[in-house]
Amino acid sequence: MGRRPTIDRGELARLVGEGLSVQELAAHFGVSESGVLQAKRAAGLAKPMLDHSRAVPWKVARAHTQSGSATNLRNLSAAAQGRPPASERLNTALRWAQRLVDEGLDVAYDPAEGFGEVPAAPGGSHVAAVLAAAREALEGH
Repeated sequence: MGRRPTIDRGELARLVGEGLSVQELAAHFGVSESGVLQAKRAAGLAKPMLDHSRAVPWKVARAHTQSGSATNLRNLSAAAQGRPPASERLNTALRWAQRLVDEGLDVAYDPAEGFGEVPAAPGGSHVAAVLAAAREALEGH
């Protein structure tokens, strides 16, 4: 049985810096993509995962995860956490959320029906709070 391939951290850091994909790194080192991801985490080269639980506080059914509302909330959440999505996706999310706020609406989620627009509660809306957090981060405050 041969020795398992190892990933040199210095070389890994250099190649990650050059922009090689996980697939390219796996081929280069002769390991699985999972092995590359583990090595990147161990070397501190992996970006931390974003946590969207504040923006999407519901247990969302798989069928609804790619809906417009879920996607827009995640994109606003990413912006609020300092990692905004591509500008066209961000602008779509900002316009969507601002429209809801301007019309006094919020989103609600039902596992059977999916996302829907509902009148905002008198104390404020979920979408307004997510939008405010995104705008604050985008403005650098």
